[in-house]
Amino acid sequence: MKLKGKVALVTGAGSGIGRAIASLFSAEGAELFLTGRRREALEATARALPGRAVVATGDVRRPEDADRWAAECEKAFGGLDILVNNAGIIGSGGILDFNRATWRELMETNVDGVVEVTRACAPLLVKRGGGSIVNLGSVTGIRPYAGLLGYCASKAAVNMITQSLAMELAPKNVTVNAILPGVVVTDLHRTGGMDEAAYAAFLDRSKTTHPMGRVGTAAEVAEAALYFASPGARWTTGVLLSVDGGRALTAAR
Repeated sequence: MKLKGKVALVTGAGSGIGRAIASLFSAEGAELFLTGRRREALEATARALPGRAVVATGDVRRPEDADRWAAECEKAFGGLDILVNNAGIIGSGGILDFNRATWRELMETNVDGVVEVTRACAPLLVKRGGGSIVNLGSVTGIRPYAGLLGYCASKAAVNMITQSLAMELAPKNVTVNAILPGVVVTDLHRTGGMDEAAYAAFLDRSKTTHPMGRVGTAAEVAEAALYFASPGARWTTGVLLSVDGGRALTAAR
């Protein structure tokens, strides 16, 4: 029960990595405030948890939703100890087939969303006397990939946001760290437009691009989030942790 007595807000908690983090945190004793765009998915996550959870719909791109989440979380639980900025999208395209709408959506969700939710929630962590912020980045934030211009740029921005906030909030006893997953089996690529056949082929190819010979699971990423949120990481901040089966170590293939 590493998180007993703690309150955690998880964005994008309706599926994938967000759901896995919520499940593990709840099993470790935390109370959860779960946010996302789909109420049905959030409620499904909440029903599967062993502990108390409150759900709230909204969009990380909307500052008013971030403010509402912070206020509702404080009202429901009396404060906040852990913020997990998990919500994000993927989008393909480079400069020769540039799509401005896709670029803006990636930046507004993956970058502005992290900033807005952190802006709204950080005062609650400070008021509590300290806490933890865990951001979900990607191996694409430290390794460039052709055809993923916007996604790579957005995740690189998350890395710098993480380390800048780590410096700013360290005197307030708030740690800020990021997890950089490699390919993990979730619905991310499907919702990004990849059909089932293409996704199956992508996963199969990913066995050759990850030195450990397989893709990852959401539960494995959740374990890293638990470490950053736990008392054992109270002197760890500004870390960009690759959880990627060695993907960031490889040359282009």
